[in-house]
Amino acid sequence: MSQGKLITMDEFTIQETRKFPQATGELSALLRDIGLAGKIVNKQVRKAGLVDILGAHGATNVQGEEQMKLDVFANETLINILKNSNDCAGIASEENDNHVCYEDTFSANSKYVVLFDPLDGSSNIDVNAPIGTIFAIYRRVSEMGKPCTEADFLQPGNRLMAAGYIIYGSSTMMVYATRISVNGFTLEPSIGEFCLSHPNMKVPENGKIYSLNQGNTIKYSEGMVAYLNYCMESNKEENRPYSHRYIGSMVADMHRTLIKGGIFIYPADKSNKNGKLRLQYECNPMAFIVEAAGGKASTGYGNVLDVQPTELHQRVPIFIGSKNMVNKVLEYIKEKETVA
Repeated sequence: MSQGKLITMDEFTIQETRKFPQATGELSALLRDIGLAGKIVNKQVRKAGLVDILGAHGATNVQGEEQMKLDVFANETLINILKNSNDCAGIASEENDNHVCYEDTFSANSKYVVLFDPLDGSSNIDVNAPIGTIFAIYRRVSEMGKPCTEADFLQPGNRLMAAGYIIYGSSTMMVYATRISVNGFTLEPSIGEFCLSHPNMKVPENGKIYSLNQGNTIKYSEGMVAYLNYCMESNKEENRPYSHRYIGSMVADMHRTLIKGGIFIYPADKSNKNGKLRLQYECNPMAFIVEAAGGKASTGYGNVLDVQPTELHQRVPIFIGSKNMVNKVLEYIKEKETVA
């Protein structure tokens, strides 16, 4: 896109809002605030090797996982910016035990709540591999004018208003989905703005890349092992064997999947009977993005977006990406595990 045709994310969201005369602009403002938080986190990520924010923080999060220093910084940045925005009634973070209500008058009258994983893939920080922020925006179900409640954060993904991620890699990108479309914006450092670079993103129906931790194969079900054998066997007509790629950051693996096609899998296994990724902070936002882009996301037994959450830090298995690839792995699971 030439310099003369640059469209900033703010300009784009304003143009989109004009399509809906009843829109109040709160959702656009929230996306702008999340983008601002992403710029601040990106600045710290870029100089992480030069200041004392690499490595472990010395504490663990609610999941019992060691928090990295940048995890804590990203979490506090998002919490504070959304608190000051006046367009958010409250937040829930993967790093916090419980949701946080913003109880000032403006926030209590806000329509939306935000859930986020402030820094996905933080184990990659010390080795300079891609990391990211994932977010989900719901319209609250509690009474306006009063503090938000846990019920606002325990809605199924099919009620999402918007979701997205920011990836801090060779370039920094913010990708977000509404019920209309999925669009990607690349941070232009010279002007400090996210600019439209990937309009109307679509997931290819087929792909040649499968992404999962293949080192855990011994823990996988019979259906999963059969599917992996399918991916690795030779078949020229179907362009197999597929390529295996696994970064260990859902944002990074899903960003590649969204652009190039493929499938990302984090199944249940013998050690994690309910899967390992969090429904509200990772699986639902990514499922919303992928389905809005024409892909598919399943738990192996149903649509991810249809799962009714029962707890804030609930985990589920996930099979997500190109529609035909997801359907294929589900065939193997159904075939091998119907009796069980």
